[in-house]
Amino acid sequence: MTTNTEPQRSKAWTAGAALTAVLGLFFAFDAIPKILGVSFAREGTEALGFSPDKTAVIGWVLLACLVVFLIPRTAVLGALGLTAYLGGAVTINLHGDKPLAGFVLSGVYAGLLVWTALILRRPELLRVLGLRRD
Repeated sequence: MTTNTEPQRSKAWTAGAALTAVLGLFFAFDAIPKILGVSFAREGTEALGFSPDKTAVIGWVLLACLVVFLIPRTAVLGALGLTAYLGGAVTINLHGDKPLAGFVLSGVYAGLLVWTALILRRPELLRVLGLRRD
């Protein structure tokens, strides 16, 4: 007779894990072309006012924040890093006079998804943030 020692995961945790996977793919597909110096990534970074040699640095920063976010023990620190990265994206898009809803606020939307995924996986963060009293 065998017993299953795996903890039961809630539907919220599963949804958070799935959202984390989607975000992980999204951020990886953003970071890797920058690191590899793919022409569209360099051109896009240059169009925002950065020198092309900064493209790889931006990609490595994003990838580092993503890896820290994907490790369960350091996910909160990773979410903070991704939030800071996305704040920079909002600022540079605003500075470049990009459309508000489609470009400027896309960093805000992604940041909200990052924190939603994290809170679905770790609902105790609501207490830490002062949003739940339990």
